[in-house]
Amino acid sequence: MSTRPPVLVLGSASPRRRELLAMLVDDFAVVVAGIDEIRRPDESPCRFAERLAAEKAVAVASSCRQSPVLAADTVVAIDDECLGKPASPDQARTMLARLSGRVHQVHTAAALLMPESAPEMAISTSQVHFAELPGAWIDRYLASGEPMDKAGAYAIQGQAAAWIRHLSGSYSGVMGLDLFSTAKLLRAAALLPDWAE
Repeated sequence: MSTRPPVLVLGSASPRRRELLAMLVDDFAVVVAGIDEIRRPDESPCRFAERLAAEKAVAVASSCRQSPVLAADTVVAIDDECLGKPASPDQARTMLARLSGRVHQVHTAAALLMPESAPEMAISTSQVHFAELPGAWIDRYLASGEPMDKAGAYAIQGQAAAWIRHLSGSYSGVMGLDLFSTAKLLRAAALLPDWAE
């Protein structure tokens, strides 16, 4: 009698990551583990995203020892400063005003941890160019409540899509999980069919 292989575990509370992973994998579980998400001195935004993704995977794997674990982290950065989730509408307004009319970076790292192995990593970096945002646009967006649980105070899949003058990189990566690099990780671990490159 064959035993069913362990189900992939997504180590993320993000509904957007769940939605994106469901485009690749039919069956997965969700387990969330809290970690310290403080950026270290002299740590680049890209490296910060990679470290958090790896630490999330390791934390979740400690309670799911026989299952592969996928975790991810997204960092929005401008002028080498990381913009996290706003703690208040005023903080969201400040972030959006800073992004207005400028190019910023979105780094999304994914870590796949197989049992008894070190995490395999993938990183996606996108350049996002915002239009100039009139104060009335920002006010309307804040009133929607959409910015409050989003890194950088915006969601590319929401109303803020109308502000993006140009995107160079991965749309799904800006959402929170780059599907192309994640699929490569999963294929390499035999968790997805080996599609043609």
